[in-house]
Amino acid sequence: MNTLKDIKASDLFVKALENEGVEYIFGVPGEENLHLVESLRTSSIQLILTRHEQAAGFMAATYGRFTGKAGVCLSTLGPGATNLVTAAAYAQLGAMPMLMITGQKPIKQSKQGRFQIVDVVQMMHPITKFARQIVNAGTIPSLVREAFRQAEEERPGAVHLELPEDIAAEHAQEAHLFTVNNYCRPDADKGALDSAAKMIEEARHPLLLIGAGANRKRIVDALKSFVEKTGIPFFNTQMGKGVIGGYHPLYLGTAALSSGDYLHCAIDRADLIINAGHDVVEKPPFFMEHGGKQVIHINFSSAEVDEVYFPQLEVVGDIATSFENLTDRCKCMPGHDFDYFMRIREHVQEHIREGSDDPRFPMIPQRLVADVRRVMPDDGVIALDNGIYKIWFARNYPTPEPNTVLLDNALATMGAGLPSAMMAAMLYPRRRVMAVCGDGGFMMNSQEMETAVRLRLNLVVLVLRDNSYGMIRWKQAANGFPDWGLEYGNPDFVDYAQSYGAHGHRVGATEDFVDLLEECFSTGGVHLVEVAVDYSENKRVLIDELAEKICLI
Repeated sequence: MNTLKDIKASDLFVKALENEGVEYIFGVPGEENLHLVESLRTSSIQLILTRHEQAAGFMAATYGRFTGKAGVCLSTLGPGATNLVTAAAYAQLGAMPMLMITGQKPIKQSKQGRFQIVDVVQMMHPITKFARQIVNAGTIPSLVREAFRQAEEERPGAVHLELPEDIAAEHAQEAHLFTVNNYCRPDADKGALDSAAKMIEEARHPLLLIGAGANRKRIVDALKSFVEKTGIPFFNTQMGKGVIGGYHPLYLGTAALSSGDYLHCAIDRADLIINAGHDVVEKPPFFMEHGGKQVIHINFSSAEVDEVYFPQLEVVGDIATSFENLTDRCKCMPGHDFDYFMRIREHVQEHIREGSDDPRFPMIPQRLVADVRRVMPDDGVIALDNGIYKIWFARNYPTPEPNTVLLDNALATMGAGLPSAMMAAMLYPRRRVMAVCGDGGFMMNSQEMETAVRLRLNLVVLVLRDNSYGMIRWKQAANGFPDWGLEYGNPDFVDYAQSYGAHGHRVGATEDFVDLLEECFSTGGVHLVEVAVDYSENKRVLIDELAEKICLI
């Protein structure tokens, strides 16, 4: 006898989401989502309304980054779905697990012709791991389970499900939900591990590089143990920042530029690079040449070979387990020589300290970064939007704990800083959270200030004002082009923040900055702090002729 009862498809969809442990859905619903919204009304899942779908996607992706579980966002068809495209690419390139749910007109019978119709599934295919339209209520449990599996397995990324209006409304027998299994990742080949250990022991000047793919929870302890046992110095890419604390005595710094930076002096001297978590979305911090340094590729997947990256050895498998096994095989070798690396480290640290107490106003970036570091505790989170200041924070901001600097060096999109910080503030209400945005990036999703106030978040939004697209002006000058076409006006940011019910502040003198930030965090609530910044230091400090001299020490 069949004991399965009748159930509405949208209810079944929500039950499948609950089965996956979904806590929040971020988004802007439309009429095509109303059956799903009604099913959410009585569920354990909290619907977080945002003011734009892009921000909903950024929040969902950031949830995935912090938790390792797919964040979920929602939009209607047509323009709502197209507004998710940037967030989809953000999650896909940044390896953040995220599920997008979009609505669609009825697919069995429609009287509206092509009104608002875009082939959303086809549009999402190139920028997701998985994209499907649901055409039968009975397939909902399996499609939801498959979407989450693909979103969360290495390499994580974006997935998409389209739930048409008529499918959401139909009834079917309640299908059994699938068990959510823990993912088992394969161990690396023992022969490859033995070869890696031999290469490390035989090298004279080995260096450990921590890339974006190593920025996962389980990997942190394994890398720390490897460094402590072998004594091998390490550096990181921008998206590998914070995996091992930035105050570690063997930490050389962040490779924030493609070439010409101080840190590249050490990279050029190395005869072996142990590359943990290489991800091709980031600009490579070194270029391989035939007959040059040796490279060991340690990652979940094999290397994508190109003209500048062709590792001599690949250790493919779970990164954490690979480094645990390598640590067992390796030891501190008396033949290793790190003296040059340590001298480079001293110069990098000296360079970072330069300008950290400079009293000039508008503030120079070195002082700005140093003062933010002064007010943020070790577990404080800063979410960087995209602009020239991102490079300053990547290089000059020590990161004691993982995932305390949210930095996008994959899609490198503007507009993500504020929504990402909002997600951090939701997840960690007792920690200090700050969004760091240029005036250009902030204005791309500034309407989410209302969302932050409505959610009663504790959040400081630092808006760096230079009245222009500063990074592009820097590139424009570096290419010898005239300074033209990249300046704009801004609203009164203090009044703008207050119009949303937030607190607005304007820094009038450099010496007031730290006290003002402390006051904002102590008061609680949503605060916008506008500070004028002087980027004239960019050319002198970011690409400095001293780098060439240091390489000769």
